[in-house]
Amino acid sequence: MIIKKIIVGPLEENAYIVWDEKTKEAIAIDPGDEGDRIIEMIKSEGLDLKLIIYTHAHFDHVGASGDLKAATGARILLHKGDMETYGMAKEHAAFWGFDVDDLPEPDGFLNEGDEVKAGGLSFKVMHTPGHSPGGICLYGEGIVITGDTIFQGSVGRTDFPGGSHDKLKDSFRKILALPDDTKVYSGHGPDTTIGREKRENFFVNEL
Repeated sequence: MIIKKIIVGPLEENAYIVWDEKTKEAIAIDPGDEGDRIIEMIKSEGLDLKLIIYTHAHFDHVGASGDLKAATGARILLHKGDMETYGMAKEHAAFWGFDVDDLPEPDGFLNEGDEVKAGGLSFKVMHTPGHSPGGICLYGEGIVITGDTIFQGSVGRTDFPGGSHDKLKDSFRKILALPDDTKVYSGHGPDTTIGREKRENFFVNEL
């Protein structure tokens, strides 16, 4: 497995491309902006992008959807709980002074326990609401991609529409139940591990 982080947009969101080195089949997670950069990387690596997956549908995580869909034909998947947020992404971006192109309709929905695959790689969907109703994490291959549910030393805010502090607590517990050596790739900021977050994340004191 190879994972590439591309920091995009004014909010410095972490977009990820994960691929099977043998088959070159790939998944894009949270392509939030600067689609041209992401597409160039995909082309330079000779990747076959199969899926575009959103950990949640806030505008800074979905903004390059149209570009990637048009360039690759990859299927767009997210949790149905975030469809309202997805539909409002352009309006929410404008409220914060940003512009997002019209977004393509999703090709399907992800649920707790689903598996997503690229080549020989497999990731399990974990429904982790709190930051948003349809937030998910992808767990497998020794890593977890968490979107804005958990960051190094922190967690996602819950004061946006659909956010829930109590649900975030449950999701946080769920993530911390993973093995300590699991590497955490979040939606903003540096990578971390489950073990480190058990020791150092301030939100542990909220449980």
